[in-house]
Amino acid sequence: MQRIDYTGDGLSESDLLDTPYDQVRAWVDAAVAAADARADGSEPTALSVATADTDGAPDVRTVLMRFLDERGPGFLTNLESTKSRQLAGNPKIAASLTWPALYRSIRFRGQAELIERPEVESYFRTRPYGSRLSAWASEQSRPTLGRAELEARWAQARERFPETGEPDEVPVPDFWGGWRIVCDQIEFWAGRTNRLHDRIVFTRIGAGDLGHAASWRQSRLQP
Repeated sequence: MQRIDYTGDGLSESDLLDTPYDQVRAWVDAAVAAADARADGSEPTALSVATADTDGAPDVRTVLMRFLDERGPGFLTNLESTKSRQLAGNPKIAASLTWPALYRSIRFRGQAELIERPEVESYFRTRPYGSRLSAWASEQSRPTLGRAELEARWAQARERFPETGEPDEVPVPDFWGGWRIVCDQIEFWAGRTNRLHDRIVFTRIGAGDLGHAASWRQSRLQP
């Protein structure tokens, strides 16, 4: 089993930015810049999302974080997928961003809410043509007879929505949307040598968003 000593810069209270949103944005931007510099194909916005099924059993998968502002991080998905059905029944959610090369991660806990349709439609138009077709072709989370069936469904979508170069050449499916995490807690983890890592947590104490400093209490956890 390989062991690595985490020689990161850590995170001290004096280095924290003014609001949880400022700190999240700074770390995300740094991770994106580092991934661009490495050019190794890594996904710095890969977000692990945990939900619970009807029995209360945890379920986790990785999506791409496509939204980030003071309201919280958000991702897009089929609204009939397993994760969406679980969130519709129980909106409690946890998620994390992890950057091993930087010895950093961020954990989010809170409630999921649907992203408003205009935001979903605006983002959908920026997707590559093939990805927009895939939104129609895939009945996400449902069984399939094999790869050939999926490729055939994609080809059918291409025939239905030929590429014209127009922004609305592929309409947004009614069953496609997104979820935003309205956070109640955010933890910033920074790896340190000898496993004496830094864990600084922001816990909600008011009704403001991530950009409202007075709505959050700061504390430190032992590693």
